[in-house]
Amino acid sequence: MPRVVPDQRSKFENEEFFRKLSRECEAFVATGTNLSLQFFPANLLGDQRQVPTREYVDFERETGKVHLKAPMILNGVCVIWRGWIDLQRLDGMGYLEYDDERAQHEDALAQAAFEEARRRTRDFEDRDRSHREDMEVRQTFFTHSFICLFDPVVSKIWD
Repeated sequence: MPRVVPDQRSKFENEEFFRKLSRECEAFVATGTNLSLQFFPANLLGDQRQVPTREYVDFERETGKVHLKAPMILNGVCVIWRGWIDLQRLDGMGYLEYDDERAQHEDALAQAAFEEARRRTRDFEDRDRSHREDMEVRQTFFTHSFICLFDPVVSKIWD
């Protein structure tokens, strides 16, 4: 199942939801959209979480603020949330931008998954067709054998 929609850029540019969130606004409070940003979650093997780099969490750009960058897939579109939070007031500003690089990567993954599904379907259909042909040959052979056993006239014709 693909994680992204087929034409991500078009959806990002044309849907009201994305147009609204692509303008800098109060950290989504005004839009009713709340996001829990989790940087580098622990993997399934239980390895320790990575420490996010300054590219994603920057406490040094401005005193009293943390600047954040969080790539994600939102409603089937690859985006990056960029913003800042005031460390005293715990409010801030942020916006979404389209993540073209990740979108291309996700599109390639979706295309590969589609091609693999198509190949597996084709293999299944080939095996199914071969099986049906084998069954028809067996059925024909069984029918002829059955007729020969019980019909002496046909038995002599086949000899």
